[in-house]
Amino acid sequence: MLACTNSIFHGPTTFHRQSQPSKFLLSKPLLFPPLPRVVNFRKLKFHSPFSGKNSCRRFDVKSSVDSSSGVLESIDISVPHSSLQKHSVKIPVGDRHILVETGHMGRQASGSVTVTDGETIVYTTVCLDDTPSEPSDFFPLSVNYQERFSAAGRTSGSFFKREGKTKDHEVLICRLIDRPLRPTMPKGFYHETQILSWVLSYDGSHAPDSLAITAAGIALALSEVPMSKAVAGVRVGLIGDKYIVNPTTEEMENSELDLMLAGTDSAILMIEGYGNFLPEEKLLKAVEVGQDAVRAICNEVEALVKKCGKPKMIDAIKLPPSELYKHVEEIAGDELVKVLQIRNKIPRRKALSSLEERVLKILTENGFVIDESAPRSNAETIAEILEDEDEDEVIVDGEVDEGDVHIKPTPRKPTPLFSEVDVKLVFKEVTSKFLRKRIVEGGKRSDGRTPKEIRPINSSCSILPRAHGSALFTRGETQALAVATLGDNKMAQRIDNLIEVDDYKRFYLQYSFPPSCVGEAGRIGAPSRREIGHGMLAERSLETILPADKDFPYTIRVESTITESNGSSSMASVCGGCLALQDAGVPIKCSIAGIAMGLVLDTKEFGGDGTPLILSDITGSEDASGDMDFKVAGNEDGITAFQMDIKVAGITLPIMREALLQARDGRKHILGEMMKCLPPPAKSLSKYAPLIHIMKVRPDRINLIIGSGGKKVKSIIEQSGVEAIDTEDNGTVKIFAKDLASLEKSKAIISNLTMVPNIGDIYRNCEIKTVVPYGVFVEIAPGREGLCHISELSSGWLAKAEDVFKVGDHIDVKLIEINEKGQLRLSHRALLPDADSDSSNSTDKGSLEEVTGLTNAGLFEEKTEQPNDKVNTPKGTASSKRSSEDNSVLPSKKFIRRSVSPSQEKPVTNKDKIKKSSNKTVSSVSSKGESSLVGEEA
Repeated sequence: MLACTNSIFHGPTTFHRQSQPSKFLLSKPLLFPPLPRVVNFRKLKFHSPFSGKNSCRRFDVKSSVDSSSGVLESIDISVPHSSLQKHSVKIPVGDRHILVETGHMGRQASGSVTVTDGETIVYTTVCLDDTPSEPSDFFPLSVNYQERFSAAGRTSGSFFKREGKTKDHEVLICRLIDRPLRPTMPKGFYHETQILSWVLSYDGSHAPDSLAITAAGIALALSEVPMSKAVAGVRVGLIGDKYIVNPTTEEMENSELDLMLAGTDSAILMIEGYGNFLPEEKLLKAVEVGQDAVRAICNEVEALVKKCGKPKMIDAIKLPPSELYKHVEEIAGDELVKVLQIRNKIPRRKALSSLEERVLKILTENGFVIDESAPRSNAETIAEILEDEDEDEVIVDGEVDEGDVHIKPTPRKPTPLFSEVDVKLVFKEVTSKFLRKRIVEGGKRSDGRTPKEIRPINSSCSILPRAHGSALFTRGETQALAVATLGDNKMAQRIDNLIEVDDYKRFYLQYSFPPSCVGEAGRIGAPSRREIGHGMLAERSLETILPADKDFPYTIRVESTITESNGSSSMASVCGGCLALQDAGVPIKCSIAGIAMGLVLDTKEFGGDGTPLILSDITGSEDASGDMDFKVAGNEDGITAFQMDIKVAGITLPIMREALLQARDGRKHILGEMMKCLPPPAKSLSKYAPLIHIMKVRPDRINLIIGSGGKKVKSIIEQSGVEAIDTEDNGTVKIFAKDLASLEKSKAIISNLTMVPNIGDIYRNCEIKTVVPYGVFVEIAPGREGLCHISELSSGWLAKAEDVFKVGDHIDVKLIEINEKGQLRLSHRALLPDADSDSSNSTDKGSLEEVTGLTNAGLFEEKTEQPNDKVNTPKGTASSKRSSEDNSVLPSKKFIRRSVSPSQEKPVTNKDKIKKSSNKTVSSVSSKGESSLVGEEA
């Protein structure tokens, strides 16, 4: 039996044979063939992730075997203490340092590292399968990034209180990690590699996305994956004229640029970012600053890899035999030249597929391809024959006696055999080679264009009658259907992130790429990572041209459905989305367009002079066979968004400068073609779009609109029929409605509810709500009541108010007093023909204080202004912004506001024969000034 005396490898560990069995030990002995009782010493070589020179250590393993029982008696394994040491390095980045640590977490992973910036910590691991997967035309790399809510001291808002599926912004960071690492992987390495990254701590100031790129690059460099060079990533911001590397979140709020850059010590692998119409020269300067920072990080990483990295699995790289390239070119070379001249995508794709099957068939018939589907016979295979021949003993001259026959076996040279996958991989590479050669040598692309030529463009708007805005944009064989929808704040997209405050997006673009757009049948489900990434690129491209929320308070959603695709579908979404916004009546700042640029880097290989060849408006085949995919969106003045992916070891700044300048010329051409849109954008709100009215009230009146538990605002919505009413603490009220009638009704209710009464205002045709012995309570506006004392009801003497007035009667009143509690005192006598103008000042003021249950207590006077002439406004609405230093009454200065929905009139009679009014109005009297509307429509 075996037992371990030391569970942690801090020194020699010995396994002893136990005399008594134990339930924690093996129940059967380890049997070996009968051997003499000796002690065998072997040295076994293990790879340690944190070893010294050449990243390799030797572990001494001593074993002894009992020959009588064949049982292993003891094993002595000595593990160096250095294998568990923690290695760390501080790397200067911008105006501070980042801390890189390895060897203290995730020691069983192929590579693991933590990167710290401030109090933000990102932990990344790399693991790979022991056995390679089936060969394919891409590196089997998967990336997963997750932001733990515990990193910011929070928990998830979901029902399960744990992190769920990957959120959209996490997917975007996964793409940022994947895209710069993939070009550094050698062809022929098929061990599936997985990168996992977690945000363990977040301080709210230092963003984790650039750290995640750097951490993944370092972890891969430490692992056995045979990547070419270390990769690092940084963010660059532009504040004023100063470029900042890895700016804080506070600094990014004032930045004109958000650039994410990744690369090696000598080349740029990926850039992505957004700007506020940034000129090309400023972008190039930012790239240069970011490249210098990446170079400094990579140099430090290389030193760390030499110290504690693992040996690379160079032997695992399996490339197709070189002879196969010659066979494929001989069979398909001439035919490929003809097929690549087919202009349309689908016929060209079918012709290439047919040619590939032909090549595979010919190689199979000639015995060059292994028929893996054929059943294996009992006869010896060629490989087995070769293996037997290798085991034959070869007689060397001089080692035989004279007279013996010396025969030297001559090994047979078998016909080379290739797998079907190798043939398909080689055929694809040969096709790419012929395509690049055609572009460089002939100066013509597959569709007959020159390198700088743009495909034909046509577009049309208002093609969907019930949509708020729609546009169909077509460029060559790429087509995007863009639809814009306007809505209220409830349509805003909620974002759950590490910051405690909830974030809402008032503009978002959703991109979909159905399989039918490329003529295929496929699965339809949740949006892929590619769809999320392309949608975000188009969204950030258009976000810069949108109006401010105060100028256009709509939530805007744009859907871009790709109906045809042959390259650059994300940039077609930018162009189509811009037209759809104009068609929906969104007052955008200007029109923008997007274009995708390609590259053939090594032109000397294909007969050129060695100068890189930049391609404008690339197609799908040029993207797959080329060396770069550089998407740029903006107008003639600057860039709003950009994204670059490459398939080579990297490009330099001069190449990027040439690509940016050529992209600017392409954008100008596309913008000119968009101006020819037929039918053109409507540039006005659709009759099906919701109406929005914005009004301002005093902040202390907001609670009157909301009510207890939101009851009041719900009743206003039900009463008026509007869609929604949003209120803000600063006094802004937004009313969303589908028709003008409901909008005006809710506007009148809110105006009356939040009105600020002023001494001297006259209110016509007001309903009596309550009759008490000392007077009546009159509603001057919905929810606003005041006391008209019995002494103010008539010019003569009244014994009881109920003798003349009853609940439901309508009378005209004048506001004569507002006490310190905000309670209103009204007078009907002041409006009677024989009333004394000064009688209101002689009334008993103490009678108002007798009321303890007045409905609307706590009202305050607001300084307002009134015009000298009469103005018709809705009944019961408050006069706009009045301002007066005193509360004096000037009856000669008054204006009349028209009632929107007059109440049911009831006759009013009294002893003094009060005159009945069939068309009551509300008039307001003030001291001086002018009148302005409470709110204005968007």
